[in-house]
Amino acid sequence: MFTEFPSPWLVPTDGTFDLSSFPTEPPGDAVSKKQYKKRLKKLVKRFAELQDVLYAYDRFALLVVFQAMDAAGKDSTIRAVMSGVNPAGFQVYSFKQPSSNELDHDFLWRTAKSLPQRGRIGVFNRSYYEEVLVVRVHSGILKFQRLPYVDESTVWEERFESIRTHEEHLARNGTVVVKFFLNVSKDQQKRRFLRRIDLPEKNWKFSKSDVEERGYWRDYMHAYQEAVGATSKPWAPWYCIPADDKPFARLAVAETIVNTLEKLPLEYPTVPKEKAAELKVMRGELEKE
Repeated sequence: MFTEFPSPWLVPTDGTFDLSSFPTEPPGDAVSKKQYKKRLKKLVKRFAELQDVLYAYDRFALLVVFQAMDAAGKDSTIRAVMSGVNPAGFQVYSFKQPSSNELDHDFLWRTAKSLPQRGRIGVFNRSYYEEVLVVRVHSGILKFQRLPYVDESTVWEERFESIRTHEEHLARNGTVVVKFFLNVSKDQQKRRFLRRIDLPEKNWKFSKSDVEERGYWRDYMHAYQEAVGATSKPWAPWYCIPADDKPFARLAVAETIVNTLEKLPLEYPTVPKEKAAELKVMRGELEKE
């Protein structure tokens, strides 16, 4: 059931996570961007091979969760890393403000109904973790969630416990959960925001609220510190990826996913003797044509 593997970006699973000790920039011995692209291409190809076996084996599902501050590169990372997968066995869901119907259910409901089937890969671009991140930073949101009671001194730990239990249940039933926090610096976010303003084709990605949320940076970092540290477990590990350099982040994410899948006991199904004999007969029929 355990899916973690040794990595410099693995968040400790014993509750000792310290966000400040994880860099936002690549290590000093990082390779060139050209080498990044070459290595990423190989990993994307390997990912596609593993997806094929995952689909055929039909015993495991892969859920990849992305959380980050705005402009950390979630969309582009998903696009780059998933570029080689078969769309027939893959889906991406983005979770924004809950609908009225979703607020009439528990906070895990809307994501639970979007989980990948066995044999498939699902990506959550934001997720149920929003309920312990943006809702914690803007705790007034709780008043509109139609909850029967709320105790702000315990609600966050209660939600952490719900998430841990939920993810452990998924792992027991064959869903491999891998979570990525794309760790971007405030300075790099500013540069990317300015680029979105300066480039007309990027204007649509920018809104006034993006700048307003920067004012809560410390609150968000505290929320990430608490949420990631409390929910990184061997069966659903978090990886805190340096995200100031997008090519490096994409490579680190791809390596983590491929290494995770390679640890699984995946294999192509073997057909029964009767089916094998039938295939042999069919081969003979085709050769006679």
